[in-house]
Amino acid sequence: MSSEAILQIIFAIIILNYLVDLLSGLLNYNSFNNKLPYNVNDIYNQNEYDKSQQYKKENFKFNLITSTFSFIILNIVLYNGYFGTLDSIVRNYTFENEISPSILFFFSIYFINDFISIPFQLYRVFVIEEKYGFNNMTIGTFIFDKIKGYFLTIIMGLLLLVPVLILILLYPQNFWIYAWILLSLFMIFLNMFYTSLIVPLFNKLTPLEDGDLKKSLNEYASNVGFSLSNIFVINGSKRSNKANAFFTGFGKNKKIVLYDTLIKNHTVPELVAVLAHEVGHYKLKHIISNLFVSIITTGLMLFLMSKILFTSEVSYALGGNVSFRHLEILAFFILYTPISRAINILTFIKSRKNEYEADNFAVTTYKKSPMVSALKKLSRDNLTNLTPHPLFEFINYSHPSLSKRLESIDNNH
Repeated sequence: MSSEAILQIIFAIIILNYLVDLLSGLLNYNSFNNKLPYNVNDIYNQNEYDKSQQYKKENFKFNLITSTFSFIILNIVLYNGYFGTLDSIVRNYTFENEISPSILFFFSIYFINDFISIPFQLYRVFVIEEKYGFNNMTIGTFIFDKIKGYFLTIIMGLLLLVPVLILILLYPQNFWIYAWILLSLFMIFLNMFYTSLIVPLFNKLTPLEDGDLKKSLNEYASNVGFSLSNIFVINGSKRSNKANAFFTGFGKNKKIVLYDTLIKNHTVPELVAVLAHEVGHYKLKHIISNLFVSIITTGLMLFLMSKILFTSEVSYALGGNVSFRHLEILAFFILYTPISRAINILTFIKSRKNEYEADNFAVTTYKKSPMVSALKKLSRDNLTNLTPHPLFEFINYSHPSLSKRLESIDNNH
């Protein structure tokens, strides 16, 4: 296949992906004013509901602007062969080998893209989130987060990118097998130690203090045979008033993390119900199965990548003068978009099923009423969309909409 044909396919994929997002987003926007389902019509008073509607609409319009801007910039870059131009530039500042130009090329793309997006990030945080009472971040925190994020990206990028590039050079036909093993081990490591190593770089984690909440949580954990030695509170309020909870790791390294905003806004029974939901994910093997899916899909991605690398026409399609691995890798990820999207949709289907199962576990092993009230309160406090369009939900939601979760709880209990 000629480089011109490959470039046309790349353009077609980018345009189709943009149109799918645009169509589903517009359908979702038009569903904002739909009548609330019967089981969630008591969440907001009129003022709160009006505020949630304004928040959703403002976010949609802002996301439309940012996605359209990115779409236009990417098309301009591809049409003019600027990726090839960037490749020529970085080669003037690197050693005469295959690895250092690739590293500088990918880091350059990352930093250029992030610098361009900073005004949009600032607007989202300090205008939209501030306007609706969510933002607690200062400019200083924003800048410091950026600096730490850049250093983390460089370190993690070097730890993964350099070995993969070396494997490509040493084993051009079978590199994907060795890279698969490497990335799989990294995913397992990150799953086990993310809360211990990465989260503390940005947030303070403290063990849950003694008191009624800890006592109630321990009593529930004991009843379901769950070791609760690692439960932490994260100072999420440092950046946002939105609440959340999450579970990471497995075995002795499993940890449950509750946002301080969650603890502040919920009763003890509601917090026990939230814990029960997270324990459900662990007990029902969702953590392991999700990790297994990630490993399998990574293997598929690397295998398909091995079929495109060392194809000079792919490099030429992006404006390169000769065949280089980084240009081929970049082109592959664009060409892989439809497959990646299909995998994401399937992953979201599984994730939504897991959420129903964890809700059911929480209600079965604890109580229905605090689980329902906790879900409603979370939705109200975070101004979530209560009437998502089915197509938008199908494509983008890792959790079912609140109405569907409550309906599932009612049907099973």
